[in-house]
Order: sequence, then structure tokens, then C-alpha cells
Amino acid sequence: MTPGLRRLLHAGVIAGGLVPLAVLVVAAARDALGANPIEALQHATGGWALTFLFASLAVTPLRRLAGWPFLAPYRRTFGLLAFTYASLHLLVYAVLDLFLDWRAIAEDVLERPYVTAGLTAFLCLLPLALTSTRGWQRRLGRRWQKLHRLVYVAALAAVTHYLWLVKADLREPLLWAAALALLLGARVWYRFAGTRSAQPGARSRAGARALRSR
Repeated sequence: MTPGLRRLLHAGVIAGGLVPLAVLVVAAARDALGANPIEALQHATGGWALTFLFASLAVTPLRRLAGWPFLAPYRRTFGLLAFTYASLHLLVYAVLDLFLDWRAIAEDVLERPYVTAGLTAFLCLLPLALTSTRGWQRRLGRRWQKLHRLVYVAALAAVTHYLWLVKADLREPLLWAAALALLLGARVWYRFAGTRSAQPGARSRAGARALRSR
């Protein structure tokens, strides 16, 4: 893939990621969000935040499985889109729902576990978004990778937030939980496979087996 085509594709992904936001803005301007527009905005922004967060987590397994190294930059792109929608989700809750009543917000965080889990997910995403640039990657060195493992904590907290928020039909949040388990399992498997291949003698044993099979 040429650099020009890669940049064009990347721009298309960003534009596509902002389409749901544009749809919400148009719907809000037309008063077409339903009987409870604040709730509709909360559900939509939260759903898209979760979608892009999982898309970010899926980049590495898909890249390794398909052998497509060009997918690597999209992990950051999807992560920043997830942070954008998570920020909007928080703003709708704090500004439109509670009118920045800090006492009410504090009570919600302390008394409602799903709010605590949601805030935890956002606070995990915040340093990842702030340090997502190449400059921060150079400054932090190896610590950058350790810091960005918070994305897994954020995903776990986000799924927990959804599970605790839903009171009746748990099918959709359980599907997200299953997807997270699959993505985390893939990461563990790849790490285990990489460790085995890096063990002393692993290559020589593989070569010996290949020679015997001839």
C-alpha cells in the first residue's frame, strides 16, 4: 500500500468514526432524539465509545492473524475516537443530566456502582489520550507501553459499567463481555506463543523436527 493511499484510508476511517456524532448533532437540532433526548444521547455516545474501544483492542490480534502491518496506526485512531465519545458521554451526564451539580455527581459516584465503573473507565482513557502522540512515546520510552496497558482496565470497567447499568435484558452487555474475554484471551495466547518461540533451543528443536520429517 502506497503512503498516499494509506493516508487517504486513514482519513476515511477518521471521517467514518465521526459520522455517528454528526448524525446525533443533526438529530438533536431537529428534535428527533425521542421522548428522552438526554437518555438517547447517553446511550448513543456510550455505545460508540465502547465500539471504538473494542475496535482499538481488536487491531493487534487482527493484524497478527491476517498479517497486515498497516493496521497498526489504527489502534491509536480508534482509541482516540473511543475517548472522544466517552468524553461526550460524560459531558451529557454531567452537564445535560445533572447540570454540573457536583454534589449530586459525587453522590452518584459513591452510591451507584455503575457510575463508579464508568468514571473509572474514563479516567483510564484520559492519560492514554493525553500521551498518544509520538512525542510522549519518546519521552516515556518503555513506560509508555506499560501506561497504555490501562486500555484493558478501561475496557473491563466499561463492560462492568454496562452490565451494572442494565437491569433487565443482559444479553447485549454479556456479548460485550464475551468479546472482551476473546480479545484478552488472544493477547495471552500470542504472548504465550511468543515466549515459547523465544525459549533457548526452541528453534533448534523445530529445525530437528523438520529434518526428521524430510
